[in-house]
This record gives sequence, C-alpha cells and structure tokens, in this order.
Amino acid sequence: MAIERERAGEIDVMEGDEGEPEIGRHHDVGHDILETPLGDLRRSAPATVFADVPVSKAIDLMRARNSPAVVVVERKRTRRVVGVLTEHDVVTRALPSRGWASARVSRYMTPAPETLRPEDPVAYALNKMSAGGCSCVPLVDREGRPAGLVSAGDLVNFLVELCPEEVLNLPPEPELAVHRRPEGD
Repeated sequence: MAIERERAGEIDVMEGDEGEPEIGRHHDVGHDILETPLGDLRRSAPATVFADVPVSKAIDLMRARNSPAVVVVERKRTRRVVGVLTEHDVVTRALPSRGWASARVSRYMTPAPETLRPEDPVAYALNKMSAGGCSCVPLVDREGRPAGLVSAGDLVNFLVELCPEEVLNLPPEPELAVHRRPEGD
C-alpha cells in the first residue's frame, strides 16, 4: 500500500529510505551472450607467426602484444590459420623440453584449432572454451585467414560490461560485503 502511495507521489521518500537499489541495467544476460557477435567484443588484432618460427620469437611477440597466444598461419599467400600457440602450450609442452627456445612453433602449437567467425555469437566461444578446455579461440574470415583472437579475458570483460554494477561495486574483500539480514550475521 505504501509503495503505491509512494509511486503516486503521495509519500516523500527520505534519503536512506529508498529501499534496495535497483542493480543492473535490466540486461537479459543469457540473451546478450546468445545474440552478441564475437566481432563486437573489444579485442586486439591477432598476433600471427609462421609454423617454422622459433618459439622464443613467438613468446617475444606474445609479450610485446600482451597476448595470451599467437595464431599460426601458413606461409602460402592465403595465410590460413594452421594452429595456435598459447601460454598453456608454452608452459605445458615447450618449457619441460630441452631446446624449446630455438625449436619451431609447429612442435608445440595446437594444430588445426577450432575456430569461429566474428559474426558467431559469444555463446559459442564460451562453449568451446568450457567444453574444449582452451583459453582462447582464433577468429577467421570466410577464407580461413585470421580475423581476431578471443581470449577468456575478453569474455570476462564482456560479462563485466553486461552487469558492471554487480561486479565493479563490490567491496574489496568478500568479508566486507553487506549482510542480507538486519541482525548482521
């Protein structure tokens, strides 16, 4: 009853009596994940290398571009994607072996990686990363040439953009969160 009177302007709401704040921008997060094309995500151009490049050079490029991976392309004029070398590949495959720095990228890359296109929905990248256990997915054009790289970090940033109030307005530590019950426990 009081809510209806408040909405009708019959009750003045005092500061601090506003009730629970409306959180979010009324996004249907599931819908946005299913409908937003990967090309709409903020991401940088993919770092590319050839399969015969030394791993150390690929790592230097990853570091310079602040990228979690390099997309490996064929030397032919078409420059189609033939693999991807990720931080995970370097740590689990390259570093444990001798001579990794001068070895070719082709020795440690993930060959023929699953790819997506920029027009594919975000949900497909989430699916490939979750089901396939990978941290990034190369994007390709219709000819199979690199068109981008979507990382887990890109997806996290997208999700934060969908509901920034819920994520960015958290206290610095979980213990400092406001208790739901008035008693404070």
